Amino acid sequence: MDITEVILNDHHEQRRMFGMLEDIDPADTAALSAVWKRLRILLEVHAAAEEKLFYPRLLKLQKDLIEQESPGEETEDAIHDHNEIRDAIAGVSGQVVGSTEWQRAVAHVNEVNSDHMAEEERQGLTDFRRHIELEERHTMAVAFVAFESEQAGGIAAHDRDPEQYIRENS
Repeated sequence: MDITEVILNDHHEQRRMFGMLEDIDPADTAALSAVWKRLRILLEVHAAAEEKLFYPRLLKLQKDLIEQESPGEETEDAIHDHNEIRDAIAGVSGQVVGSTEWQRAVAHVNEVNSDHMAEEERQGLTDFRRHIELEERHTMAVAFVAFESEQAGGIAAHDRDPEQYIRENS
């Protein structure tokens, strides 16, 4: 097991579930509600797991490598992205399930989440595969899946101040 593969698998599942929402008839509000609830929980728990386990280690890696980007810039951007995803998720809850407005709000979550995943896959996950030994990636993966499993019923999502996050995890 490898933390980078666990995160990539979560990303694949998120993309798959957004596709399901697009394929469900808007009149089938029960199915839309059920799939959206599961996806919302997955997105929130995934972000919390990354913030607890992945990004603190990425910060240390960035400092150790003395990248051209300032240490923490990539992580700060990711925390900002997670806030943007949480805010987009909150925008869905005020809409009538299946309505045009609801579909637009879900599409917005998909857009901001897709942007975040693409950047993370190009940068953070690549950095991990290149510079973190498989044994450590395995240990992190076990902790990551355990955290996600413990939180499978959902969590209280809250935005984080990216700069404060960097200070607390540096």
